[in-house]
Amino acid sequence: MRKYMILNMHFKTNLIKGKLVKRYKRFLADVILDDGTEVIAHCPNPGSMMGLAKAGSKVWLEPNNDPKKKLKYGWRLVEYGDRMVCIDTSIANLVIREALEKKEIPELSYQDFKSEVKYSEKSRIDFLLSSSGRHIYLEIKSVTLMRKKGIAEFPDSITKRGSKHLKDLSKMVTAGHQSILLFLCMRSDVGSVRIAADLDSIYDTNIKAALKSGVQLICYDTEVTKFGVSLGKPVVVEI
Repeated sequence: MRKYMILNMHFKTNLIKGKLVKRYKRFLADVILDDGTEVIAHCPNPGSMMGLAKAGSKVWLEPNNDPKKKLKYGWRLVEYGDRMVCIDTSIANLVIREALEKKEIPELSYQDFKSEVKYSEKSRIDFLLSSSGRHIYLEIKSVTLMRKKGIAEFPDSITKRGSKHLKDLSKMVTAGHQSILLFLCMRSDVGSVRIAADLDSIYDTNIKAALKSGVQLICYDTEVTKFGVSLGKPVVVEI
């Protein structure tokens, strides 16, 4: 039996706890740290963050001393009941990169891989896996939305980019390659995942078309702590 909780994406610096005042202009958030200091943090999430950006929520920020960055804090986690949810969409790719390096995703068979490879029309695939001349195009999507206990959903808002990615993956299948969409739930309280058709009906239509064309879909959850994010167990996607 495969063991979980062995992969860890550790945060570079210790996270600092605070209380969310408000999220605004999509990528900014006002936070009051536990010591009373008011700071502006970068919010690395382009989605709606439905249910995860409520004023008063307990959040965790990662400080940085990078002179090139205007903001000295990055929002990483939000407490949700007795669990934590990682809202930083870029971390999903870091978790999967570690999993690929250690070959810990049994659904994937490959010899090597590259990240951010140009393909299709003005697109980049998250990971291109290769083995004996065979290619697997792997696209990662960070899943955070949960409106009903135990059921995660994607997307949390209209995603034209997400629909484009589905069409690009389908084109690769037509060209004779293997294409896989991987939903990574950035939380551990997930029993299943479904498409939020009421939030983006076009994406719902496009993912069904992509699956029919031969695009494969797999899903995992994660264990999230203030120290890092670990790949969890496989999760069923209901479509």
